[in-house]
Amino acid sequence: MVAGAGYSAKDVARLLDLSPAQVRSLVRDGCVEGKRGARGEYRFSFQDLIVLRTAQALGAAKVPPKRITRSLKALRRKLPATMPLSGLSISAVGERVIVKEGGSRWQAESGQYLLDFQVDPADGALSVIAPKEPPVAPRAEQWFDQGLRLEGGNVRAARDAYERALAVDPAHLDAHINLGRLLHETGRLPDAERIYRRALQACGADAVLLYNLGVLLEDLGRKEEAVEAYERTLHRNPQMADCHYNLALLCEELGRPKHAIRHMAQYRRLLEANSD
Repeated sequence: MVAGAGYSAKDVARLLDLSPAQVRSLVRDGCVEGKRGARGEYRFSFQDLIVLRTAQALGAAKVPPKRITRSLKALRRKLPATMPLSGLSISAVGERVIVKEGGSRWQAESGQYLLDFQVDPADGALSVIAPKEPPVAPRAEQWFDQGLRLEGGNVRAARDAYERALAVDPAHLDAHINLGRLLHETGRLPDAERIYRRALQACGADAVLLYNLGVLLEDLGRKEEAVEAYERTLHRNPQMADCHYNLALLCEELGRPKHAIRHMAQYRRLLEANSD
């Protein structure tokens, strides 16, 4: 690894035994940021490495892909920008990822799996240690999982479950996103916007949340606001191909051909990269 340049994709493959396709998928889903180097290659921070290590362990444990993505995005949002001198201890127990930072402990929402590893700030070593028995799932996560199970057969009951999850934990990002999506799909557009706006206040600017808001604003006919939401989405995750595509069509409709061409070209580049 070149000093100060971050970890290359080759470094990641050597350290974590992840394939290039797996790494690209995690970047595309917004789990890791993956900055571009001088030659367009991905460079990863130590925080990215922690998230990628978690991805490798969860995949090996046969955790469902949607739960892995949800867990990693939550963990990435809450990791400190720099490694504290006291180091980090990251444990996934039952349905919680628990992070110890010095004398404090904090949680990142996740699905049900068993994992435990530690980060040594001296040399960056990540070592897997024995898993622990899972505790009883917290009430907010129980309601969220019930909402997931109900979506296919009883949308109204699924909405109620997500609302109950938010009553317990008003900062549960995925419950906000799923509830807003269900309201949008059933034609309750103003209610969906209210949920998304509340989520932005409670959880911050998440890429998926902003993208869903952009789609909703388009359907409401508020095109300039939709452009702003899509641009904020791409600021958070420039690898989101569908957002480039929607923004390209919207810019064309609004008489901004240069912007439309640029976003459509980026959409096609991402599709080609993801098909490799």
